[in-house]
Amino acid sequence: MLGLENKLKLYGFNNLTKTLSFNIYDVCYAKSEREQKDYIAYIDEQYNSERLTKILCDVTEMIGAHVLNISKQDYDPQGASVTLLMAEEEVPMHLIDKSCNRGEYAIAETRETVLAHLDKSHVTVHTYPEYHPDNSIATFRVDIDVSTCGKISPLTVLDYLIGSFDSDIITIDYHVRGFTRDVGGKKCFMDHNITSIQDYIDDATLKKYDAIDVNVYQSNIFHTKLLIKEIELQNYLFNKDVYELPPKQRLAITDNLRKEMIEIFSGTNVY
Repeated sequence: MLGLENKLKLYGFNNLTKTLSFNIYDVCYAKSEREQKDYIAYIDEQYNSERLTKILCDVTEMIGAHVLNISKQDYDPQGASVTLLMAEEEVPMHLIDKSCNRGEYAIAETRETVLAHLDKSHVTVHTYPEYHPDNSIATFRVDIDVSTCGKISPLTVLDYLIGSFDSDIITIDYHVRGFTRDVGGKKCFMDHNITSIQDYIDDATLKKYDAIDVNVYQSNIFHTKLLIKEIELQNYLFNKDVYELPPKQRLAITDNLRKEMIEIFSGTNVY
């Protein structure tokens, strides 16, 4: 980010829109139909709308925004969604629309669906647990979008988001849209320096992944994909101990897990 001494003097409100799209996959081995259903139930419990709301409220606080409204919903048979509308600065009570709950759960709990709004900005999360009936591989996908206007930037929360989920494959998109003006009337299409999304991820985290960038600097579009390097099989077995399996089966399961990850990472059916 630009330092305070290099701050650009703008004319009026900084209406550049900065959007961070964060997509993760967690991959697991669940052999029987019962294990697969138990895995889905476990994910639904671990990442229900209440916990996801807590994560998004943390994100809102970390980027220095203020919650205006929260909407959340759990789904049958599985999955959850949460949306927050937020404001860059605290909004006086008399200016807040009466339909907004400002993140106060006492209000939110009286509704089947709850929405979180931030003034000029929003955060959303959706979950997609699923399993493959033939190869015993189950996956859990989370999509998070953070869109901000003004001075606040969503890039600062990347490490927190990565740490909030078991992330085997991560896809991150960052796009700055629109323009604002300086006091001389000159258009400004970017208000901070960035060469790669990886610059905003902790080095210790990056060491765990193979990462590639596909950036379109001219259009202020940045894309990074990460694939976990090491597979510690015990971490991928659901309700099973690795030593219960013969060596050949361990190798076969590890191979299937790696193939699944590579296909998701590459976005194509490789095998």
